[in-house]
Amino acid sequence: MAALNTGALTLADWAKRLDPDGKVPTIVEMLSQTNEILTDMRWIEGNLPTGHRVTIRTGLPAVAWRLINNGITPSKSTTAQVDEQTGMLEAWSEVDTELAKLNGNVGSFRLSEAQAFIEAMNQEMAQTLFYGNGGLAPEEFTGLSPRFSAISGATNGRNVLSGGGAGSDNSSMWLVGWGENTATGLFPKGSLAGLSHSDYGEVTVEVTNGIAGQRMRALQERWQWKAGVSVKDWRYVVRICNIDISNLVAKISAADLTELMIKAIHRIPAMGMCTPAFYCNRTVFEMLDIQRRDDVISGGGLKYENVDGVVRPAFRGIPINKCDALLETEATVV
Repeated sequence: MAALNTGALTLADWAKRLDPDGKVPTIVEMLSQTNEILTDMRWIEGNLPTGHRVTIRTGLPAVAWRLINNGITPSKSTTAQVDEQTGMLEAWSEVDTELAKLNGNVGSFRLSEAQAFIEAMNQEMAQTLFYGNGGLAPEEFTGLSPRFSAISGATNGRNVLSGGGAGSDNSSMWLVGWGENTATGLFPKGSLAGLSHSDYGEVTVEVTNGIAGQRMRALQERWQWKAGVSVKDWRYVVRICNIDISNLVAKISAADLTELMIKAIHRIPAMGMCTPAFYCNRTVFEMLDIQRRDDVISGGGLKYENVDGVVRPAFRGIPINKCDALLETEATVV
């Protein structure tokens, strides 16, 4: 299939979206993903126009036992401030007005196209939540993986658990304890939370094809999402990395996912301080389902829980969510 040479819809694109009776069909969204992290993560408004300034306790005051008529040296705690960056994800749609009017069903056609934009925004946001790197791409925000990218020599290396994999066909499973004082999503001060949509209606736009400077009337829309992530207390995020996908599927020297999840749970200081959730991609989720059969039979604690009317798997009361944004091509974390 040849790629479109512009971002605009063509007559060929339109024809492919028509039923035999000339109506806009319901499109099977084969490109859609499941990224449940977007629905259950917590969000707060930042205290900066471009993000959020977090004050972190870095040291406790010194305390001492004393005798009568003997004093102790005054002490104090130490803190540090970190500015968390947010990014602005945006997309525009411009459809020739006459193209949209061809079958007299402008609303249905625009809704069909809007669904694709929303899915693309969701996928990009989920991908950035895990892999965004504001240091390498300043237009993005820094996600979780760059923050938990080393086992040895890192302050938070204790919360990076290895599944024993090597090479570049690894994936990660995450345990995140969401909470205002632990880990949250961010949106800039004074802005709106979540995905916003602006419909500018019919406007005049400059055409990029043909003669420069030509104009046409188009239906114009914009989608925008200002967001970031803040990890105020790194102890409430655990990365289970180096899950070798080929070994996992073949069940040869495969990572013991249940054991690793138990270890991850014990890295969280206080479950009552957060709302925890596990995240993994479909392959890891599938193999966990296979591995868990013995655990369920033996009462290992992995079971289905009914959450808000939806049957969801849980481990020791913590929901396990699917995230297609988690890659299977991660390099080995050391």
